Amino acid sequence: MATMVSSAGALISMLGEDHPSLKLYALKLLNSFVHILWPEISACIPQLETIYEDGESAHKPLSALLVSKIFYHLNEAEDSLKFALGAGSLFDVSEDSDYVRTLLDKAIDEYASLRNKAAEGIADKIDPRLEAIVERMLDKCILDGRHHQAIGMAIECRRLDKLEEAITKSDNIHRALSYCIHVSYSYVNKREYRQEILQLLVKIYQKLDSPDYLSICQCLMFLYQPEVVVTILEKLLTSENTDYVLLAFQIAFDLVENEHQAFLLAVRDQLPDPKSKSPGQAQSVREDLVPVRNEPNDVSEDVQMTDGPRASDESLQPVDPAEKVYAERLARIKQILSGETSIQLALQFLYSHNKSDLLILKTIKQSVEMRNSVCHSATICANAIMHAGTTVDTFLRENLDWLSRATNWAKFSATAGLGVIHRGHLQQGRSLMAPYLPQGGAGGGGSPYSEGGALYALGLIHANHGEGIKQFLRDSLRNTNVEVIQHGACLGLGLAALGTADEDIFEDMKNVLYTDSAVAGEAAGIAIGLLLVGTGSEKATEMLAYAHETQHEKIIRGISLGIALTVYGREEEADTLIEQMTRDQDPILRYGGIYALALAYRGTSNNKAIRQLLHFAVSDVSDDVRRTSVLALGFVLYSEPEQTPRVVSLLSESYNPHVRYGAALAVGIACAGTGLSEAISLLEPLTSDVVDFVRQGALIAMAMVMVQISEASDSRVGTFRRQLEKIILDKHEDTMSKMGAILASGILDAGGRNVTIRLLSKTKHDKLTSVVGLAVFSQFWYWYPLIYFISLSFSPTALIGLNYDLKVPKFEFLSNAKPSLFAYPKPTSVPTTTSSVKLPTAVLSTSGKAKARAKKEAELKAIAEKSGVSDISGAASASGKGKPSLEKDVDPMQVDTPVDRKAEPEPSFEILTNPARVVPAQEKYIYFLEDTRYVPVKIASSGFVLLKDLKPSEPEILSLTDGPSSAASTTASGSAAATQQESAPAAVMAANEEPQPPQPFEFS
Repeated sequence: MATMVSSAGALISMLGEDHPSLKLYALKLLNSFVHILWPEISACIPQLETIYEDGESAHKPLSALLVSKIFYHLNEAEDSLKFALGAGSLFDVSEDSDYVRTLLDKAIDEYASLRNKAAEGIADKIDPRLEAIVERMLDKCILDGRHHQAIGMAIECRRLDKLEEAITKSDNIHRALSYCIHVSYSYVNKREYRQEILQLLVKIYQKLDSPDYLSICQCLMFLYQPEVVVTILEKLLTSENTDYVLLAFQIAFDLVENEHQAFLLAVRDQLPDPKSKSPGQAQSVREDLVPVRNEPNDVSEDVQMTDGPRASDESLQPVDPAEKVYAERLARIKQILSGETSIQLALQFLYSHNKSDLLILKTIKQSVEMRNSVCHSATICANAIMHAGTTVDTFLRENLDWLSRATNWAKFSATAGLGVIHRGHLQQGRSLMAPYLPQGGAGGGGSPYSEGGALYALGLIHANHGEGIKQFLRDSLRNTNVEVIQHGACLGLGLAALGTADEDIFEDMKNVLYTDSAVAGEAAGIAIGLLLVGTGSEKATEMLAYAHETQHEKIIRGISLGIALTVYGREEEADTLIEQMTRDQDPILRYGGIYALALAYRGTSNNKAIRQLLHFAVSDVSDDVRRTSVLALGFVLYSEPEQTPRVVSLLSESYNPHVRYGAALAVGIACAGTGLSEAISLLEPLTSDVVDFVRQGALIAMAMVMVQISEASDSRVGTFRRQLEKIILDKHEDTMSKMGAILASGILDAGGRNVTIRLLSKTKHDKLTSVVGLAVFSQFWYWYPLIYFISLSFSPTALIGLNYDLKVPKFEFLSNAKPSLFAYPKPTSVPTTTSSVKLPTAVLSTSGKAKARAKKEAELKAIAEKSGVSDISGAASASGKGKPSLEKDVDPMQVDTPVDRKAEPEPSFEILTNPARVVPAQEKYIYFLEDTRYVPVKIASSGFVLLKDLKPSEPEILSLTDGPSSAASTTASGSAAATQQESAPAAVMAANEEPQPPQPFEFS
């Protein structure tokens, strides 16, 4: 029976009694009514504390619990928790009340804070009673089946033992592991601790009956343990079950997507050769798989990409059939790991699906003034970006005279643009650029600008896959003293050797840097950063010392960006260097420190990094540093694009135009390819800003956000395209805005309308090449040739299914959405001066009667021939009975009216055929059909997917057989090459057997 109490006075007075039973009774009743009577009971807190400290042991827990509840109602959470710990088991973690939930949150926060301090070496003893409460809470979560909650608490409290227990006791271990990986990447700020978690997950994965090798290898890549990946791949490759072999190939493709060149090469080189081979034969196979290194004097030869083992060479075949099969599989997986297979397939896809609209480029060309070199160069850049990776250079061929107006650095950029168009064309890269390349020595008789641009183009073609071209670029760098050629060679070499940390190449670049040439030194500084990207090398300190010695701002800026690249992804390890650079008196070094902060914490959404960037954005005295600080937010937040517009919304309204420009590009970088509505809404007012360079940044950023977004899914895309056209055609528009509009047109239709900007892989790892590409691209504020680095961030929007032989079989899958939502934009049409509306045609009565009479006579003649009646009039009388005259049906005046056809309703789905264009917004609508011949090894809605053939005995129909020609013509004479060097860059293409240009558009 419940006792009703209106006052606590009597119970409080019982606390002063000597008899223990009375005290205990009073404490129990007070504890029952404390939620009602706490204002009155709070007056006797000192008395309750005395009982807790000096009283009998039976009274202590209850008095502690009572005091804890009083402090809770007084909003003193810390004191409340202290006494709750003294209550021991009376503090019931399973109780569902606000009091218990609040104190548990406080206990977990306190415990997590103490554990983090202990991990950082700050000795602080943890109360065992606090630890006991947290453990009880964790045990209860695991017991109740709330495993995700237990995983989150265990990670936050750094209790890896409880984390392992929560995962292993989960109903769905694979799901729990996936959730744990997601949490570790999204919420664990310390890189070292994240590695400990991943190491534990790998251990758990390997204990499972059916390990998820795809996830294991992704974790191992982050931990940089290539030897363990090699062990897994070898185990899968030697299996008799082809499903495991397909899984090995899928793992290799997923690793390649993360673009970690050093790791991929380490895995490839450590894969064991077939056991029955002699060392010499094994070496032969390795040479067959690794791209051939070109000799500098033989310009016409190129790295050849093989499609598999060379079956014709019997000396390379092992004797044992099992070893023969393993050798074939090994050759294929090495090709995948080297990037050759994915590059070749992407090249074929972009070529065969190219939907570039040449009329847009023609309109831009016609609207650009002859004397405006900025817009002229921007148009060449837009063409390169629009055709990135497609190998289609029709626009350049058709406009050689216009193109030849490029001089000096414009010629450098124009030549380098060919590298973007032919990016990934490893088979012909060197022969395509042959007429421009230095012909042995410091100069080949051509323009140094075109020679430097050609070396830069080679780097763009072989970006992150430069095994076969590095030696040639090194020789070109060593054999010249011309700073323009050195500039191109450094950039090309940095791209080709991205992240490899090659000591010899570093020495060559350092020698160029120490010549103290402003032009060559800037490129050398950036190139060293590209070479050492993500290594956290001590050489950064040496570069920083030289930056303080030199007087050239260009060199200091190049070194600053180079240092930033070396600490890519190092997070807290880079804090000392970042602190040193951001406190420097030189604004250029502070600017580099901001980039170091952005790249070290790329995609982590780290609160500390965001706070620092916002602080510099509003406090630094240099506009350059403030602009960069806001822009850098895009790199930190790209893993959570929806957060970026909210973070920079106030900065986008700043009085300082540099801050507004930074806000625009931050949104463009973080929300690239997402079509995020909030991002578009934030950028729209900036596209009509009063300052020209803010408009330029906003237009480029808007194009980055809208890439691969159709007008059907967001009507503002069509509005933006019309806005770009209006700016380009407006003769009174500022040059900066017009340049931004031209580049935006190229980005919007990049890669033949088949690529998007993607900074995260499908496994949520950062794509190193893409992030680095956008970081260097953002330097175009100072140096226009760096615009081409944006091509590094392009990823084909394709789903390409592959069979066991790594060929592309024909199979169908479903896109469960209206086709118009993700269709290509309609090609533009030539504007006509006359009205395009079809007017009704008037027909005179005499014309109508004449036509009717002629028709009637023709019918009568036909009847006469059939019935044998020779006289037409007889036939008329025979056939005209009971039939009204045709003339009577003719109205005095007839008007042709269009037939009203009912528009057929658009289907709600679409059947796509492998390989197919699948844009990011479309991925959630992709489904694989049931009862089909091919089944994917893993469920994926884009990228490279290995397919299991359920009917291997039946013949296969292959797709994607058309592609860029692989045979380069070598008949071009030296004199022709020399002539081409002085003319437009596209002329080089005429000397090679290239694919035919696309079919002409049908203009309406």
